[in-house]
Amino acid sequence: MGCKRRCHVTHSRAAFSCTSVSEDQYGRAIATYSVNGTDLGERFGLALEQYSKERHAAAERDADRSGRGMWAGSYVEPWLFRACIRAGGTPTNCSDDANAHP
Repeated sequence: MGCKRRCHVTHSRAAFSCTSVSEDQYGRAIATYSVNGTDLGERFGLALEQYSKERHAAAERDADRSGRGMWAGSYVEPWLFRACIRAGGTPTNCSDDANAHP
């Protein structure tokens, strides 16, 4: 779901909403997304300091320490994956668990 300024979508069991809070250097919306009033950035995202302004940092640290959500498994941060691809890596070796967050 893209977010221009504000959107709200109601499904039979959930209400999805987003609110644009700023724009990045390319004019793309930086937005907060929620489902039934729960901020998805606190549950399923990586806090990008330049955009979140520490808004989700505490929730991210807590989830990381307790192994909840995406921190229950392994992952490669998107910016590291893209850097690996730009350096000539393949999607398979850039996603390798050896390169992933423990």
